[in-house]
Amino acid sequence: MNIRVKRGADINIAGAPEKAVLGKISSAVVAIKPDDFKFLYSKLSVREGDRVKVGSPVIFSKDDTRIVIPSPVSGEVVEVKRGEKRKILAIKIKADNNLEFENFGVADPKNLSRQEIIDKLLASGLWSLIRQRPYGCIANPDDMPKSIFISCVDTAPISADPLFIVKDKKNFLKVGLDAIKKLTDGKVHVTFSATEPNPDLFSGIIGDNVETHTVSGPHPAGNVGVHIHHIDPINKGEKVWYLYPQDLAQIGELFQTGQYNPKKIVALTGPMVKNPGYYETIAGASLSGLKEHLKGEDVRIISGNILTGVKQDEDGYLGFYDYTVSVLEENHEPEFLGWLLPGIGKFTIHRVLLNWFQNGKALPYNTKMNGEERAFVMTGEYEKVFPFDIYPVQLLKSIMVNDIDKMEQLGLYEVIEEDFALCEVVCTSKIPVQETVYKGLELLKKEVG
Repeated sequence: MNIRVKRGADINIAGAPEKAVLGKISSAVVAIKPDDFKFLYSKLSVREGDRVKVGSPVIFSKDDTRIVIPSPVSGEVVEVKRGEKRKILAIKIKADNNLEFENFGVADPKNLSRQEIIDKLLASGLWSLIRQRPYGCIANPDDMPKSIFISCVDTAPISADPLFIVKDKKNFLKVGLDAIKKLTDGKVHVTFSATEPNPDLFSGIIGDNVETHTVSGPHPAGNVGVHIHHIDPINKGEKVWYLYPQDLAQIGELFQTGQYNPKKIVALTGPMVKNPGYYETIAGASLSGLKEHLKGEDVRIISGNILTGVKQDEDGYLGFYDYTVSVLEENHEPEFLGWLLPGIGKFTIHRVLLNWFQNGKALPYNTKMNGEERAFVMTGEYEKVFPFDIYPVQLLKSIMVNDIDKMEQLGLYEVIEEDFALCEVVCTSKIPVQETVYKGLELLKKEVG
């Protein structure tokens, strides 16, 4: 299938990464943050002062103790940071100079049963790489998904190219795909960009039970939710699992080497980065070492892309699932004459600002909101950038009034926050759209499961 997305928008922002590995971002301390794992009610597997190896469990799920999150380094647990009501915010680990690895055993997934593959992924903590729709949380290992999606395209602004990250891991991708195919009785769907429909990286490793598709059009054409919506839509009670090429490579490496490899290649992007490009680092790495790569100090560092990433403070850490670090200029100063100005340098999907004529030019956008939350009115803006057959405004209002029946009828099972990111960008009412969607998903999961 060729998915052609017409409703959406590309934000052409300065600071796109050069396709080259430019250096390393080292980190003496790494952190596991429970908030990275949606709807995971976590408990500690370690205490301050404990020593761990790469792959040792750090936290586990209160609801399913088999689901664990592994340590990305060997070393000493130096701090368990807590917030209100003793909520666990981060587990910080000081890394050894020479890493020690847990050994989970080498195996060929072709010779293993479905349950043996699940058990190996659970033991290593790499089960956490497999997520599900609805809800966008870690998949339940007791479920049988009707299909599995692997998205090899990312259309978010100045984000990492998934295929560039794994360009040297073709063999791991093959082994990982062999394992993933056994986890469903349905199809495995692999989606590529229409500009590169048959990348050499996947030549010869697509086999039985795997279908390939292409996607084209503006963002959010690369969102896995869009692919699922067009290829294998979700109804109530159904589950679809999904992951990305970098996850597939990590799973393949686990089976081939018996070890969890926490090394990452991340894209450092944005108008405040001196040399936007790709850098080697490690999962959970401290972002405090980025200062030498930035153009100034008054910046916002985001773990993830500029639409869905999480703002980090000076001592922030790379998110577990993130392969992009975005840096924008902080700007909260009031603008002289405000909306009386012609709007040069501001993003727009309308023809009311002069910047509409500059849409082909990459501009140094900043964090300015240009307004505050106001009455939620119907404008038709959401529908221009929302490529689902769903009424977005009506769905959001059903969430605001906690109407679970309406949420189900209006399609909340098919979407998560990232699918509404552009709606938040173009919203005249400045509604916190993604936060609203998260609250709806949280309520739906609690009441329906």
